Amino acid sequence: MTTPRHIAVIDIGKTNAKLALVDLKSLTELAVVTRPNTVLLGPPWPHFDVDGHWAFLLSGLTKFHEEFGIDGISVTTHGACVALLDKDGNLAAPVLDYEHEGPESLSTEYDHIRPAFEETGSPRLAGGLNIGAQLHWQFHVDPGLVERTHQIVTYPQFWSYRLTGVASTDVTSLGCHTDLWNPTKGEFSTLVETLGISKKIAPAKCSTHLLGPILPEISDATGLPADTPVVCGIHDSNASLFPHILTQESPFSVVSTGTWVIAMSVGAKPVSLDPSRDTLINVSALGQPVTSARFMGGREYELIHDRNCVDASAEDVNSVLDNRIMLLPSVDPKSGPFKGIRSHWLPDGNEAVGSERNVALSFYLALMTAECLGISGGRGDIIIEGPIGRNPQYLNMLRAATGRHIKISKSSTGTSIGAALLLGGKSTRATLDHVYLDADLQRLKMYSERWKRSVSEMKNCS
Repeated sequence: MTTPRHIAVIDIGKTNAKLALVDLKSLTELAVVTRPNTVLLGPPWPHFDVDGHWAFLLSGLTKFHEEFGIDGISVTTHGACVALLDKDGNLAAPVLDYEHEGPESLSTEYDHIRPAFEETGSPRLAGGLNIGAQLHWQFHVDPGLVERTHQIVTYPQFWSYRLTGVASTDVTSLGCHTDLWNPTKGEFSTLVETLGISKKIAPAKCSTHLLGPILPEISDATGLPADTPVVCGIHDSNASLFPHILTQESPFSVVSTGTWVIAMSVGAKPVSLDPSRDTLINVSALGQPVTSARFMGGREYELIHDRNCVDASAEDVNSVLDNRIMLLPSVDPKSGPFKGIRSHWLPDGNEAVGSERNVALSFYLALMTAECLGISGGRGDIIIEGPIGRNPQYLNMLRAATGRHIKISKSSTGTSIGAALLLGGKSTRATLDHVYLDADLQRLKMYSERWKRSVSEMKNCS
């Protein structure tokens, strides 16, 4: 079978929905269209605009095929999300936004039934970030939902199902802090039986599993050939990891950046993971456990960044270092390695402004990343995926704080490239740039150590 070349990638992130056309030969995006992933307020709960996304995706597939031709389709989405399908294959209920606080109202009850971290590798998270908590709450507030639900699919596979009519789940989405998966045994956790969904949750597949060709009605709507293959699909952070699993020698770490900054360490040194610090065990596209840690770095960046200032100068960087201007965690106290601690500015609680604010923010993001890499046992080279790899202050501080070599991916988005590779192209190496930094690493290391001491003092006082 000839490896397909032009892969349409459905990429639903928490902030934006995207359709990209990836050339597997050059590992580049030939075309991209996006729309905001706006959350609809309800009823019955805040949910994603899947109908709007579907119309957008069909339109994009039609256009891409007319202009370039499409040889296959892959899907990647954010985690912490499932779709409940009725017996006709339609949604039995709207797809819940995982940031909705509703599941918190039953948190005590849910804590009594969820498996231990040692079984699932899933930390207990806020809101609906554990899919098990979502389902427990949804079945409680809508008592008829269990009976209406015929099949449960993880979110990438919701879109694969709409394309092929084949229901599935994938191991990377199940392994994304759902409480539903045992990553060590590679099987569903005991919670599936507890929730009474063992006969409803769709079969677990590896992300590379070929579900089948598109449905006839999809071919009619888009003009794609009836035999266009669709792969199972993958969780977005694991899509960023996938090209490097195929080509890099262990040990190494991949830092996937977007709304979430997720540090995933392949070949990690043995560590005792602390679930209270947002550590977890992800599952790779090949079904392998990957120790990880994370924080909501992209969201924190949006909250703190001063958009009105120009790029930082060397003088701005020196001012931040000389005056020990620091942002301490956590901008988002609901997640990350310092959950429950609210952010604070130094010195004297005075917020920095302008370019100095942005430099201190870049240092903060790097130091939070370094903390995630440390507590998840990371070692070897650090590969940065996503837009933060263009931030020199971040890269400089991360190099100083970890003492590890930094590489950045040349692809504009690791998620789309990784998802496209599910359909083939395994012999193609991911293109990386070594980062050679012109910076005073000793001064940056001193700043890093002072930041850590300040965080420790904050923790002791909280």
